[in-house]
Amino acid sequence: MLASTVDVESTRRLGLMRRAPSFGLLFLATAGSSVGTYVAAVALTLDVKARTGSGLWVAGLLIADFLPIVVIGFLLGPLVDRLSRRRLMIASDLIRFGVFAALPFAGSATAIVALAGVAGVATGLFRAAALAGLPNLVPDDELTNANSLLQTIETLAWMVGPLLGTAMVALWSPSVPYVINAVTFLLSVALIARIRESQLRSEESVTEGHWRDVAQGIRLVFGSAPLRTVLVVWNIVVIGTAAINVSEVFFTTDVLNAGDVGFGAFVAASGLGLAVGSYLAAPALAKVGLKRHYAGSIALMALGIAAAALSPSIWFALPFVAGSAAGNGAAIICNQLLVQRGAPDRYRGRALAFIMSSNYAVLGLAMAAAGVLTDSVGPRWVLLGAGVAILVAGFVSLGMTRWLPASRDEQQAVLGAQADAAASHLVPALDGGRVPTPKPAREGSAKGGLERIAVLLEEIESRRELEARRSRPAPD
Repeated sequence: MLASTVDVESTRRLGLMRRAPSFGLLFLATAGSSVGTYVAAVALTLDVKARTGSGLWVAGLLIADFLPIVVIGFLLGPLVDRLSRRRLMIASDLIRFGVFAALPFAGSATAIVALAGVAGVATGLFRAAALAGLPNLVPDDELTNANSLLQTIETLAWMVGPLLGTAMVALWSPSVPYVINAVTFLLSVALIARIRESQLRSEESVTEGHWRDVAQGIRLVFGSAPLRTVLVVWNIVVIGTAAINVSEVFFTTDVLNAGDVGFGAFVAASGLGLAVGSYLAAPALAKVGLKRHYAGSIALMALGIAAAALSPSIWFALPFVAGSAAGNGAAIICNQLLVQRGAPDRYRGRALAFIMSSNYAVLGLAMAAAGVLTDSVGPRWVLLGAGVAILVAGFVSLGMTRWLPASRDEQQAVLGAQADAAASHLVPALDGGRVPTPKPAREGSAKGGLERIAVLLEEIESRRELEARRSRPAPD
């Protein structure tokens, strides 16, 4: 009877792709390109390692993968709101197709890393546009399920892709995974092109110039309680996850003496937990509400990894690793909901991009620090420290969500009110279709500082354009 109930619930949830066909197209595009991306990711790492034999080059490849996302959020986030989200996603896929079609002909590690950086820019823009447009593809009461399904398929791709990529490199060469990944992006283009642009956007973006838009995105994140919560809480969590990512290989191979097989089992348990946590997040949120689910998921992350760090053997540690990762997968869904419901559609892209950039910036710095600590105090203590950091984030989340009602029925209205209140301070009411000149911000305020920086950057751009026009030769 229980199994029958579970099957019915799973069928109903997956039926969202039939009830919302445009979401189904995005889901299939994400599934295909995610598998291809993870197939190619391991091939990239093995290719660079084989060409250079250098850990620094491999590190450079990893940095090239996520550093562009940092730049996008800080400098290019408003493009996700101003440009057509569908065209932006298609353009990003075509760029990634071009990158991976060119990789088989790359003659050096330098070329591979440079191309990986270009793909990183496209990936950052695609992901921000997709998550920003997702709330417009499904009914509001299905948004949690939609986020859950997308996150689950990405996690399953993360589990399967590296295994397939490793096998392909062993049987043939890195060129085969590159070509397969290129094809997945063409398939994604074909699917995304079938989604109407109007379905990815419900509100027209209001722009006051690029740099003012950048400043507005930053102000929105700090001014909206849901967005500010995600920014602060997840940046603390990222410190812990960075420590886990760096120390786990040393913990499994050196401390637990589990060898490469043990490390593979550790990673597989993480992937399994992420998939389970992502998928079960939707029914769990329906029962306990966003506030308790968010703090509880982060607490599960913390206690699970701390218990794994104290484990005497790899087999004792694996269930705790899976539990911690399940908390991670569930908390990610909460993050997405807080951002999607905590920012109006016309500002959602730049808010998402800024938070993503902040997270990746903290991740890079924390990974560097975790490497030093792993060498100095040992991987077990670093894992324990990761658990403590994540537990602190759980307590911080409780404090920062005091404004959120415990009742799930009231949460949606409160989130919408928070979004409207934060946005109302960004753009004055329209007068006759025109955006009035903003009033000068109070001297010394954070808002005034951002405004002055934005105005200065715009003045510099205007002067450069004027000088460029003056330097052009006069027409005959």
